Amino acid sequence: MKINKFFILPFLAIIGLLAFTNSPVSIHPKGGIIRDTVQTGGLFDANEKPQLISKQFSFTEGASTDKKGNIFFTDQPNNKIWEYSTDGKLSVFLDNAGRSNGMYFDSKGNLITCADEHDQLWSISPKGKVKVLIHDLNGHLLNGPNDVWVAPNGGMYITDPYYQRDYWERKKSDLDGQKVYYLPKGSSTLEVADADLKQPNGIVGSPDGKYLYVADIRANKTFKYTIASDGKLLDKRLLIEQGSDGMTLDEKGNVYLTGKGVTIYSPAGTKIAHIDIDEPWTANLCFGGKNKNELFITASKAIFILHMKVKGVE
Repeated sequence: MKINKFFILPFLAIIGLLAFTNSPVSIHPKGGIIRDTVQTGGLFDANEKPQLISKQFSFTEGASTDKKGNIFFTDQPNNKIWEYSTDGKLSVFLDNAGRSNGMYFDSKGNLITCADEHDQLWSISPKGKVKVLIHDLNGHLLNGPNDVWVAPNGGMYITDPYYQRDYWERKKSDLDGQKVYYLPKGSSTLEVADADLKQPNGIVGSPDGKYLYVADIRANKTFKYTIASDGKLLDKRLLIEQGSDGMTLDEKGNVYLTGKGVTIYSPAGTKIAHIDIDEPWTANLCFGGKNKNELFITASKAIFILHMKVKGVE
């Protein structure tokens, strides 16, 4: 049978375009390509929107998940830590939560929190018992611990930007900069990990403990570091020309940044997807649920869930 080349060439062109696009596409019955305007990178269904779980809060932050997939987050102005369980129930985990902001679970199930009411770092047991890990820095108040990541070896990395709080008596920083600190396992003394940042905020590390990611929100940049065996940060390089509030990673090494919705970048720093959130500011996020494939998003007065095709690494 003789095939008309004027038929096959346009068809091959369409197949070629389909092969080289990450965006959802379909072929119009009368010819041509219909491209979905939602950037998904194949990470979530373009037809799904983030599901609003609740909008009863003042300002949500600090999303973190435990080993079972239960999600914990803060309502900072109301000084509470909430739990969103794997069966979809909301409950208060802790009142008088030290105005906790960023949080992360350690390997023993303790919730490490940036309690900036008195500029401290806390460890909260599964039963809600509080232990203060860091009171100050050489007799000086920290700026206000903002976000924390616990490495597999038990060491902790903390961002310490200065945001003036209405519940503080002081009106300026006690320190000479806004830095990233490292707290070795079992130590009570912070070490400077990076002092060359304008206003570090979001922080997260790879599950193998080899790399650390830090968002400098004022500089609007996100950096990647190699973590040395002694916890020091090496090989600092600019990964993404965007800053972030909270941040997370998925199992493919993609980096999730927050602010105006959620923007997702490949491990190489290429933008691959964006999730619009119908709130003024998206502050934090993590993967939770029984299968760790539910993206939990804190945004202003609300919390959202989006089902993903990838899993988180927390």
